[in-house]
Amino acid sequence: MPAACDSVLEDIEDIVSAEAVKPGSRQFVRRNVFPKVRKRSSKKNVQTDDDPPSDSIIPGTQKIWIRTWGCSHNNSDGEYMAGQLAAYGYKITDNSAEADLWLLNSCTVKNPAEDHFRNSIKKAQEGKKKVVLAGCVPQAQPRQDYLKGLSIIGIDRVIEVVEETIKGHSVRLLGQKKDNGKRLGGARLDLPKIRRNPLIEIISINTGCLNACTYCKTKHARGELASYPIEELVDRAKQSFQEGVCEIWLTSEDTGAYGRDIGTDLPTLLWKLVEAIPEGAMLRVGMTNPPYILEHLEEMAKILNHPRVYAFLHIPVQSASDSVLMDMKREYCIADFKQVVDFLKEKVPGITIATDIICGFPGETDEDFQETMKLVEHYRFPSLFINQFYPRPGTPAAKMHQVPAAVKKQRTKDLSQLFHSYNPYDHKVGERQRVLVTEESFDSNYYVAHNPFYEQVLVPKDPLLMGKMVEVNIYEAGKHFMKGQPVSDARVYTASIARPLAKGEVSGLPEVSKRR
Repeated sequence: MPAACDSVLEDIEDIVSAEAVKPGSRQFVRRNVFPKVRKRSSKKNVQTDDDPPSDSIIPGTQKIWIRTWGCSHNNSDGEYMAGQLAAYGYKITDNSAEADLWLLNSCTVKNPAEDHFRNSIKKAQEGKKKVVLAGCVPQAQPRQDYLKGLSIIGIDRVIEVVEETIKGHSVRLLGQKKDNGKRLGGARLDLPKIRRNPLIEIISINTGCLNACTYCKTKHARGELASYPIEELVDRAKQSFQEGVCEIWLTSEDTGAYGRDIGTDLPTLLWKLVEAIPEGAMLRVGMTNPPYILEHLEEMAKILNHPRVYAFLHIPVQSASDSVLMDMKREYCIADFKQVVDFLKEKVPGITIATDIICGFPGETDEDFQETMKLVEHYRFPSLFINQFYPRPGTPAAKMHQVPAAVKKQRTKDLSQLFHSYNPYDHKVGERQRVLVTEESFDSNYYVAHNPFYEQVLVPKDPLLMGKMVEVNIYEAGKHFMKGQPVSDARVYTASIARPLAKGEVSGLPEVSKRR
């Protein structure tokens, strides 16, 4: 079976306030870096890990390896950090062994992701690598023992902190940025970045959220809702298309909540963005929770029917039991979720609804779980993210009465078996579909494209197809993908209005620096 993508997204994100000034002139606070100098070694002329920092090292000449875990927001953060470092002169490498410094960008959603992060820190230290930490783990839990003595950053201060860490200093820049007491979100949208995929631009539209889910650790790191102004987001999208991007992902912890802090809303933003999308390019809307999308259903249906917007929405339900949803503090009931899904399925024919489910949340009974099984059986979601519950330290759910591990494991297995019992794409064999080709499959045997419903279609590896919108005949279907053969007489759309940047090339730099 081809290495098709099992999942399409895990959206959680980072942004800016209504009162923020334009990207080029926004000011940030906490300009000063106060390095923590390590103890001087008693041995003469011997360099050790306890030696004082060396200011004779020339920053900007070293090789840096960046590893990112988690959601598309985290991936966008990593792209911005890579872009700033490369623009300063550092070489971004895919070879961790040759790197002088490891920049580890963490995720705090699940225990396994944090375990990988912790193990990578240990591996870096064993390899005598300099280490800089970013992402949600150090932001949410900076005092953990395994983080002691290590540099920690936010996106926009990455050059300063890497420079000091290369010299041997330990620097911590924590705390949320403020401007006259108003919380700012993440980094400026006009910062340089290196896209992991030069054809896809990930734009975080807001950071933080309005919820207080009892199992969530991300809120501790990302904080309250802070939205970017519409004009900044539209400018970023236009710049991306000028750099050869053909697909934009809007991402955040909850796209449906966008704008509630700055007097606007998601549909208003989307209509402005749609105006900027060139022919042959596509826009994908990221994860939204049910409460905030309910009031925008009519407008969202119109937008999702637009030919340049994927008819796709990720709406996490987490459980079909109202009592469990109440314990999670999800702020909706299962009837709300069904109303959203039923309305969109009626008004947006063929729409793909992706969802998330947590198995074994504290207090979940067999009856509660069976309600969730019935929901999946009814809707047969083509994309389903199944998560066994892991208690995150410091969250209210960690203090609740836990479901036995064996029960959680069995429920996860039962739900997975149900999910794999149906094939959502079998009826599409024989169809003629329009798809946008944007990447290579994991097994390198195919190119990966998506049809208007953001369903994955594998096509032959013809370099002429990359970045193009083409028509294909579907001749095979699997659980997570379809296979398509390009139609020879069909029109090919070149989505880009400019040459795509080369892989590893920095975006957002003056044109003179991009000339070859």
